[in-house]
Amino acid sequence: MILEQYYTKCLAQGTYYIASNGEAAIIDPLREVQQYIDRAQDDKVRIKYIFLTHFHADFVSGHVDLADKTGATIVIGPNAVTSYAFAKAEHQQKFFIGDISLTLLHTPGHTLESSCYLLKDEDGKEQALFTGDTLFIGDVGRPDLAAKSEMTQEDLAGMLYDSLHKHILPLPDDITVYPAHGAGSACGKNMSSETSDTLGNQKKTNYALDTNLSRADFIKELTSGISAPPAYFPLNVQMNKGVNSSIDEVIKRGVTPINAAAFKALADDPEFLVLDVRSPQEFTAGHVPGSWFIGLDGQFAPWVGALIENIDQKIILVVEPGREREAVTRLARVGYDNANGFLYGGFESWKNAGFDVATTGNVSAKQFLDGLNDGSIKNAIDSRKSGEYENSHLAETELLPLAGIHAHLPHLDKEKTYHVHCAGGYRSVIFASIAQANGIDNMINVEGGYGAIKKVAKPQQLITL
Repeated sequence: MILEQYYTKCLAQGTYYIASNGEAAIIDPLREVQQYIDRAQDDKVRIKYIFLTHFHADFVSGHVDLADKTGATIVIGPNAVTSYAFAKAEHQQKFFIGDISLTLLHTPGHTLESSCYLLKDEDGKEQALFTGDTLFIGDVGRPDLAAKSEMTQEDLAGMLYDSLHKHILPLPDDITVYPAHGAGSACGKNMSSETSDTLGNQKKTNYALDTNLSRADFIKELTSGISAPPAYFPLNVQMNKGVNSSIDEVIKRGVTPINAAAFKALADDPEFLVLDVRSPQEFTAGHVPGSWFIGLDGQFAPWVGALIENIDQKIILVVEPGREREAVTRLARVGYDNANGFLYGGFESWKNAGFDVATTGNVSAKQFLDGLNDGSIKNAIDSRKSGEYENSHLAETELLPLAGIHAHLPHLDKEKTYHVHCAGGYRSVIFASIAQANGIDNMINVEGGYGAIKKVAKPQQLITL
């Protein structure tokens, strides 16, 4: 038996490849499916099944493409409704892959169709549980994504409690839990950075599996402190229920090279968004006027989904040469299929053409603190999440989380200068870029963010819980 986890850090997402005696299965595949096809060919196995633990909200799955290319059967749990052919499995239904088996355990709560898959080896021994968003390492899936008028998040939380107690807690302690997500995903509240663990250890350390926690207390705990889901979540759910453009077509269009003159014409067209995916340092030093920064070397796809409100937005890219395909692929992972090409030759070609170059100011953490102390800096913005801010912040800063920037923009004064920081200097540059694109020109980024600020600040300057 072969069992391999493919973990994508940008999405904090785990996909699983399982093979035995000439057959293979994929659980929760990413949209770019050639990697699974290549692996199966290397192992000389046939992909027989594609299992979805549920309809994911935070990324677009490649299950339909993979089924078309391999002839594999898509398997989804009870209550699933799609526009493509699939096998609707029942609770306790068993599927054989070579000499091993996967048994579907219907575990509604995160969503109504949510299911886990219990792996038994060649000897029939229970080895692993693929839990999707039902059970994470250190947490469980949020219960609000499938809430509708006839079903509240409290109803779903109660269903999840029942699922955990009926179908997961009775399982052996020595089996390995493989979830769909880890720390950084918005599908839970406090996930661990670990990507797997024994069920026994989770029974000891995961609050959601505490048998002393009553159903009512579980519901209260699970439904408190949930931040609003990114706007793209329901759109990705619908995409995962339907048939989408082939990833091959999306990439082919997205990696179209555009010379500087043609790129400028598109950049001047309000239908197009110029997305700069280079490093924060490169962007602040010089960028296309009106462009947004969301760097590839960060939580790129989730921030794209959270901030670009129109999933059908036409996008043209400024990207480090050689990373064009990566940028287009990672946009497509969250359903942004309208990348229309990239600036050929990178930003150097823009400069060489003599077009206007915009910049974003930078100050060091020490310069920032000195300015706050002497009064020369008056409008300081903390763009981190509220939990980060509450844990520790500077008294002189106003909390304006990046996720809510579109609501904050109308309240910013175009005549004022703003200094913005985050934790490390990634989100603050995103914040500054979107503000500048909306006419708030005087944006200054604090290099190194709060991490650098804490190193040079006096203890009395920091407000901590």
